[in-house]
Amino acid sequence: MNKYPLLHPADIAEQLSDLKGKELYTAFSSFPLELRLEIFSFFDSAVQYTLLKQLSERELTELLNNLKPDLRNELFSKLPDQLIKYLINLLNEREKQMALELIGYKEDSIARLMTPMYVQVRLEYTVSEVFKHIKLFGRKAETLNFVYVVDENNVLIDDLKIGQLLLADAESKISDLVDYNFAAIRASTPMEEAFEIFQKYDRSALPIITDSGVLVGIVTFDDVADRVEDRDTEDIHRFGGMDELDVAYTKTPLLRLVQKRAGWLVILFLSEMLTASAMSYYDGEIEKAIALALFVPLIISSGGNSGSQAASLIIRAMALGELKLRDWWYVMKREISSGIILGLILGSIGFVRILLWQQLGIYDYGEYWIYIGLSVSVSLVFIVLWGTLSGSFIPFVLRKLGMDPATASAPFVATLVDVSGLVIYFSIAAFFLSGKLL
Repeated sequence: MNKYPLLHPADIAEQLSDLKGKELYTAFSSFPLELRLEIFSFFDSAVQYTLLKQLSERELTELLNNLKPDLRNELFSKLPDQLIKYLINLLNEREKQMALELIGYKEDSIARLMTPMYVQVRLEYTVSEVFKHIKLFGRKAETLNFVYVVDENNVLIDDLKIGQLLLADAESKISDLVDYNFAAIRASTPMEEAFEIFQKYDRSALPIITDSGVLVGIVTFDDVADRVEDRDTEDIHRFGGMDELDVAYTKTPLLRLVQKRAGWLVILFLSEMLTASAMSYYDGEIEKAIALALFVPLIISSGGNSGSQAASLIIRAMALGELKLRDWWYVMKREISSGIILGLILGSIGFVRILLWQQLGIYDYGEYWIYIGLSVSVSLVFIVLWGTLSGSFIPFVLRKLGMDPATASAPFVATLVDVSGLVIYFSIAAFFLSGKLL
């Protein structure tokens, strides 16, 4: 007797994911095919791969030929080329053709998420004929919320909500119901742009068409949401200064976790060495005015923090489609204003702090304390301004180069501003203290 009788397939998949080797295979194989297909779709890629290696050729053939095309394509996209070739050859001619067509689209195109399982009808159908058609072919459809109307060349004409058909007279023709007003996505559209189209039209599914308007598939919101989650997870990892994890954190081996984090840490560590180099360049100034060294952590952290803030805001706005490449100058103008205001706020606080410590006798900065205060406060204005400009501009540069803006991780921006911030700080200090302490 099966011990998972009342659980949702997602819950069963979660429990089975904790099993290893033969136990996983035995438990998975105990379910009927229809339930196995649902459970398999909820496994993460690592568990799916583990199962594929254990299933017999007959079991693989049965599973792959019945798996939804979009899920099968997503599975293939994460497998080695040799294994993909082997698995595709297990498909029957119809399924193989669909798989090859899906794989043929560019990796970042929305077509990679589409499924050819949908219901399409012609203008001359009556409503009653449409429902007969649905009963015959609708069982395998990804969604029945919409029925897609095409002409004799399979060019998309319209999409009709199922509710609209339910309320129409049985003998009404589809040609009487269409208004030729519909939303669709071209197959070559990058996923990022397609996400924005889904958000704009707030639809549970959208048709995918070729450049000539031929209907080739649909993409459901569930598939888009899954990919958005994958993208956001990847961006979060990159923004934190590390590579994306292949599987869940709890399932990632220790050495793999170290490997994912070590690369960026080494790069950032080597970059931070430039900070030490910059400090050594100003040894003379520090020896003459020890008080300047007291404010180095304050200076560089303020610049790094402002840069990280700006980068976070811009990358998030880009991800949501609020900002395009053409908006770079608009962003620069806003960040210049923001940077100056934020710098003035922090600079004022820094000057007041030095003033209070001097007057209250907490620390004696010497007879030129006011110039030290000006050095710190003016430096903060310029460094915070530089930080906001760097953090907001780098994502635009990366996007222009065709790279992921999330690569402008917080540690990367902070490191850049740290090094340049020291140069700004000691240059301004030299201006105010030259002929006095320096």
